[in-house]
Order: sequence, then C-alpha cells, then structure tokens
Amino acid sequence: MKYILSIIIFAFSIVNIYPQQDEYITVVGDSLVGKVINGESVREVYGNVILRQADVVMTCNKAVQYLAKNDADLIGNVVVKQDSMTITTEAAYYSGNLKKATSTSGVKLDDQKVILIADSGDYFFDEDKAVFISNVTLFDTSATLTSDELIYYKEEDRMIAVNNVKIVQEENIITADSLEYFRNKRITYADNNVGISNPANNVQIYGDHLEDYAERYYTLIDKNPLLIQIDTSYNKVADTLVTGMIDTIFSMKIDTLVIRSNIMEAWRDTIDLFKAKDSVRIVRSGFASINDFTIYYRNEGEIITYKIEEEAKQPVLWYDNSQLTGDTVAIYMRENQIKLLEVFRNAFILSRNEKYTNRYDQTSGERVVLNFDEGVLSNTEIYGNVLSIYYLFEDEEPNGLTRSSSQSARIVFDDKEVSEVRLYGTPASEFYPENQVEGKELTFTLPLFKFYTNKPGKNELLKADGKRQMADEK
Repeated sequence: MKYILSIIIFAFSIVNIYPQQDEYITVVGDSLVGKVINGESVREVYGNVILRQADVVMTCNKAVQYLAKNDADLIGNVVVKQDSMTITTEAAYYSGNLKKATSTSGVKLDDQKVILIADSGDYFFDEDKAVFISNVTLFDTSATLTSDELIYYKEEDRMIAVNNVKIVQEENIITADSLEYFRNKRITYADNNVGISNPANNVQIYGDHLEDYAERYYTLIDKNPLLIQIDTSYNKVADTLVTGMIDTIFSMKIDTLVIRSNIMEAWRDTIDLFKAKDSVRIVRSGFASINDFTIYYRNEGEIITYKIEEEAKQPVLWYDNSQLTGDTVAIYMRENQIKLLEVFRNAFILSRNEKYTNRYDQTSGERVVLNFDEGVLSNTEIYGNVLSIYYLFEDEEPNGLTRSSSQSARIVFDDKEVSEVRLYGTPASEFYPENQVEGKELTFTLPLFKFYTNKPGKNELLKADGKRQMADEK
C-alpha cells in the first residue's frame, strides 16, 4: 500500500537530515513540498532555490531533491558555480555522490578562460572535466573550435574533440576527425582526414596526422601529406582591334601546385617555408618532379629539389617534352609563372622527339640555366664540360645528328624549337649522317643518359594513398 505524506512550508530554510558533511546536498528556497514515495523521501523546492555541496553552488527556479540518492533535478534558469566557473542551462540533473551535473537542454560553460556551449553535456566537479555532445563550440582568446563531441580538462587547459572537428585560429584553419588541443601552449594534434589551410596564401595541406605549434608557426604532417596551392596567373595575348592595330590583352589562368611526400613541414612566419621529404612528387601546369627532398619558399616563388645522399637518385624534373636531372634542381617563379630553372652538378637535359620517339636531344654539364619569357622557354645556358647530341631534320624529315663538346654553350629557342646553338671554349662537333643513325638511335647517348617513364600527374597525386615509389628507370 503506497502512501504519500505532503508538507508545505513557506519561506523556509532546509538542512538535510543527514550529518552536515561536504558530500551531502543542502537546499534552501521559498517553499517546499515534502513527499515519501515508495519509501523514498523526496523534496520539491520552489522559488529562489539555492543548492550547495562543498564549493559547488546551484541556483534555479525549482529543485526536486532525492534525499537517499543525494541527487537533485534542477529546473528553470539553472546556474551552477564552482570558483570562477559558471554553467548555465534550462534544466539539469545533479548527482551529489558523483559530484556531476548533466544537462540535455542546451548548456553553456564559462570558466573565464574559455566559453563552451553544446546541446548537452556533463561536468565532473572533482575531476574538473566537461564532456559536451552535439553542436559543440568552444571559444577562447586565440581560437574557435567546433565538433560533435568534446572533452575539456579545465585545470590542464586541454581538450579532445571528436567528429567534424574544426579549429579556427588567427593564422590557419584545421579540420580533422579527432583533435587534441593544448590551449595555453597553442599546440594541436589532429588525426584522420586532417586539413590545414591559410586563407592568406591559398595553401591547403591534407594528411592523416598533424602536429601544429601555433606559437612557433610550425606544422608537421607525417602521414599521407598533400599540399595544394591554387594561384592565378596572367598571360599576354596579342589582340587585333577593330581599327586593325595590334593591342595586348591579359588572359587569366588558374594554376594549381600539388605536392605529395611522406613527411611535410611548414613554417608560416615571415619566410612562409614548406619542406617535403621522402618520395616527393610535384605537379604544376607545365612541369612535374620526383625527388627525395624539396624546399618551397612560397613568398619568393622558389622550389628547390635536392639529392640528399651521394648514392641516392637525382631529382627528376619534366618540363613540356623535356626531362632534367641533377644533384639539385631549382625552379624560380615570378607572378606564378616559371622565370628561371637551374640544375646544379651532373646536370642533364633530355628532349624526346614526339614523332621519332627513339630520338633524344641531350645536353650535359656541371650547371644548366633555362630562362623563360612569359612562361615560355627562350634560351638555355650550359656551363662546365658541356656535351650534347642533337638530331637534325630537313623539311621535317630526319637528317642525321651532331655530337658536340665545349666548355659552355647557349641554345636559343623560337616557338619551342631550337633556332640557334653556340659553343664556347674549345668547341668540337661531329656530324653523323642519317644512314649511320637510323635504327641505332639508342647507341647515341651521353654518359648521364637516363630516361624516366613515370612522370607524375595531378590526378594521380590527388588520389594517391601515400605509399610512394620513385620513378622507374628505362
């Protein structure tokens, strides 16, 4: 047989029947309804309700206190305080034994360091830990973080966010499936489907593990890194006016730089520097490269690729139908177009004839400089122990080849075709007629001759899984 005992008290002060120890909840309010239901004592408190447990103070419009469980339901304009931290919500459940507050009615936490809001959340007062779920947003003075779930360790100034994570900082934006953020040190660790972008320079880096040290302006991505930069360049184009006069107009071109490697680092301070290490692949309109180590100075528009060990393979660079190799290959961009290309030590240039695919124009030297005008190759300068093989054509028909040597050389191009070759310093040339060349083309090669077959493509890099292989030699 169930019975209910009801007592109404107005303008009261309540002290629990339990001994006055910090682990028990005390409550005061304007009025009380006391009940015993199924043997359990329940108190409903109305108006200006204040609940206390040690240093935790809670206020609300109504409280339902479960004496035996040492729990309470808090209803209407709920405010929970502990030291400098304040939690506000419309309804909450407080467990005195666990010292834990739970809300599913929209919750906001403000500890004067961060502001944290979500659809629902738990706060563990003894652990100084918040667990917030659904539409989570965290604000502090240097970043805004959003996610589906977030754990905030108040005393450690550390937070762990999971699912649809996005952190917006002054310098960059980071997205990931999961993220750990140390607020005081501004250090971020992110995993799976990671992206970091800087709106100021159009650079985006993706990967599956990221470490970002914002105070040092340094980022490391060491799992499947991919860099993408989208730029706009302008080419001069001759246009005929209605009057018949020739005018120059500028044609806009969207250009994308893509870099893949096993490890990537970025410094975003005044130098805006990127480093790619181990199985590096680069693609940009007009050229591509495979190498072991690349440094990209974004502000200066310089891309430098290196051979990092004596026994390692040389960097390989393709430009149009030409292939370049050397111990170091440097690309200099101006206004997002190639201005200069330099190859240092054991430099070698190879151009394959599009029609006669066994015929390779070749040049080697200690240093090679390719000069460009409006992104088009204008001349090539070769220095130090120059060797060259060039195939000759007459009326587009093959007509033998010349083999030359000198101390330096200059090759001038007109509409991407060789128009002039000058040799300097004890030049020597030898002509081979067509009947000595046809069918024997691959016997006419320089000592540095190597032909690489797997020039990387943009789509390949965008779809790659991070396990890289260097170019195969033929």
